[in-house]
Amino acid sequence: MTSLLLSACAALGMYFLLTHSTSRERGTNAARSSPWRTLNKRVHELLQQAGLEGVSPLQFFSASAVIGFLSMIPAAAIFGLGLSTLLIGGCAATMPAAIWRKRRAKARSIARESWPRFIEELRVLTGSVGRSIPQALLEVGLRGPVELRGAFQAAQREWSLTTDFERTIAVLKDRLADPTADATFETLLVATQVGGDIDSRLEALAEDRRQDLLGRKEADAKQAGARLARIFVILVPAGMALAGLSVGNGSAAYRSPIGQVLVSIGIALIIACWLWASRIMRLPEPQRVFDR
Repeated sequence: MTSLLLSACAALGMYFLLTHSTSRERGTNAARSSPWRTLNKRVHELLQQAGLEGVSPLQFFSASAVIGFLSMIPAAAIFGLGLSTLLIGGCAATMPAAIWRKRRAKARSIARESWPRFIEELRVLTGSVGRSIPQALLEVGLRGPVELRGAFQAAQREWSLTTDFERTIAVLKDRLADPTADATFETLLVATQVGGDIDSRLEALAEDRRQDLLGRKEADAKQAGARLARIFVILVPAGMALAGLSVGNGSAAYRSPIGQVLVSIGIALIIACWLWASRIMRLPEPQRVFDR
């Protein structure tokens, strides 16, 4: 069993090495404009938004595959090599994606809490202090939360090279991918190009973000108990499965054909319950309107 898994890992590693070198050789080929290239670019952008700037999509999916294979070793020792082991390996392979989603959600949450203060500082700097809009934007962003600084550092490099505010705004939009950021940056861009009363617009936007933040915090507080209870969807069945090993011929029962079917059904139900609970507890996210 271990030899089989190690062979599979080695084969997977060779596949990634060969495909990676082949894709580099065909860097100028028109085939690179396929949907696979678009998907690769999108995954790379999402990894950047989650703070994983040094991680390529290839490395990310390779880590997922390795974790999935490694998790199959203890699963095979308990349940035997069968459908249930494959399901457990598949679930474990999603752990990097789950951690990535959590980091991305945390970054968005921190950004959401920072935007009211961020907009107010912009309003003060562009109003009473008299700073130019690009200077005020970069100054506020570079001393903001750590999760946002990477985007503003990239924007500062773009501004230093081109002094093109529209291109600088485009860099920030791509890196932050946040509806509030889009609305704020569009307000600043329009004010730079055509003028207008930017002070009142930023004040209204900051107040709107404060109200949205209060509503989300209230909803999160009400869901705290449900989020804690959701963890037991995994802990309780896993504990019962481990306890079953010491009851009678538990290990042999898990390895039997009927046991494999029942364990697979149980794993599928756990996955379904987890996804269903996550869906009904998900708060609606505002849609991006000014993303282009």
